[in-house]
Amino acid sequence: MEYLATSSWTLPAAGLLAGTILGFVARRQHFCTMSALERHWYAGDSHGLRTWVLAAAVALVLTQALIFAGAIDIGSSFYLSPDFGWTGAIIGGLAFGFGMALVGTCGFGALVRTGGGSLRSVVVLIMLGLSALAAQRGIVAQGRVHIVDNLAVDLSFASDKSIGALASALAGMDLRLPVAVIIALGLFWWIFRDHSYRKQYARILTGTVIGSIIVFGWLATSLAYQHAFDPVQIEAGSFVVPVGDTILQFATYTGVLPDYGVGLVIGVVLGAAISAFHKKDVRWEACDDARELSRHLMGGFLMGVGGVFAMGCTIGQGVTAISVLAISAPIVMASIAVGARMGLGYLIEGSPFAAFQGHGRQAAG
Repeated sequence: MEYLATSSWTLPAAGLLAGTILGFVARRQHFCTMSALERHWYAGDSHGLRTWVLAAAVALVLTQALIFAGAIDIGSSFYLSPDFGWTGAIIGGLAFGFGMALVGTCGFGALVRTGGGSLRSVVVLIMLGLSALAAQRGIVAQGRVHIVDNLAVDLSFASDKSIGALASALAGMDLRLPVAVIIALGLFWWIFRDHSYRKQYARILTGTVIGSIIVFGWLATSLAYQHAFDPVQIEAGSFVVPVGDTILQFATYTGVLPDYGVGLVIGVVLGAAISAFHKKDVRWEACDDARELSRHLMGGFLMGVGGVFAMGCTIGQGVTAISVLAISAPIVMASIAVGARMGLGYLIEGSPFAAFQGHGRQAAG
C-alpha cells in the first residue's frame, strides 16, 4: 500500500482508470452539460440537468462524509484557498459558458466526442489547452493577474473558502455539518421531485457513478499528497488546465511524469472510444466549412481562458468544487449558465441578449 502511495506512476494510473470509467459512462448515456442546459431551456426536458446535479450531490455527500470521518484532508486544494477571485468567477464563467455554446459542449464533452471520432473536438481541445496554458502561465496570464488576482477577496478569516467555513466564522460556531446537510438535502429534493425522473434508472446510475469518480480523485490525490516524496496537487476532476498539461506531456518531456489530471484526460478519451466501438457508434466528423471552424476555435479559446479565470469548468466547478462546498461554485456555475444562454441566443436568434427578451423558443438546429 505504501509503495502504491509513493510510486510516481500511481497517480496517472489512477487518473487513467477514473477517466476511462467517466468517458465510458458519459458516452454511453450522452452525459453533456451543454446539451442538458439547452434541452432544459428550449425543450422543457430537465432530465439531463437533474443527472448533472445528481453527480454534484453524490460527490458532495461522499466527499463531506470522508472529510468529517478524517479519511481525507483536502484543505490544500486550490478550491479552498483563502483568496477568492470573484472577478474571475464571473468573467471567466461568462466566457466559458459563451464558448461552450459556440462549440456545443464543454471541455469534458469535447473529450468524450473525441473518443467517438470527432475531429472538430480535437480542434477545440487543442485551442482550449493552449489558451488555458496562456492564461495560466503565458501572455494572457499578465492580464489575469490584474483582472483577477489583484482584485481577489481575502477570506482567511475563515479556515477555508468553503460555504460551511464562512458560515461558521460569521456565526461564531461550527456550522460546517449543518450547512453540508441542508445543501445536500436541497439538491436531492430538487432532483427527485420530478416524478418522471425517478424512473430514469440509467440516468440516476450515471449521475451516481460520475459523482463517485470525483470522490475517488480526492481519495487518490489526498493519499498521494500524504505519502509521496514529490509535491502532489490535490484534485479530483477538471478539464481545462489538465488538457493543456496533456498537450505538453505529448509534445515534450521535462523529466516530470504525468499527474492525475493528465491520466484523467487520456482516460476519458479512452473510455469514450471503448463505448463508441462497443456500440458501433464511431463517426469521423470534421468542420463543414471555415465558418464552423472559426466558431470552434473561438469557443475553445473562450473556454480555455475562461476556465482558468474561473478556476474550473462545468465539472471542475460544477461537481468538484461543489463537493467541497467552495463559495466559487455557485457563482461560477451561474455565470456559465448566463454565458451559455447568451451564446445560444447569439447562435439561434442573432443576438446574445435575445434569450433574455422572451423571444423564440425553438431548439437549436
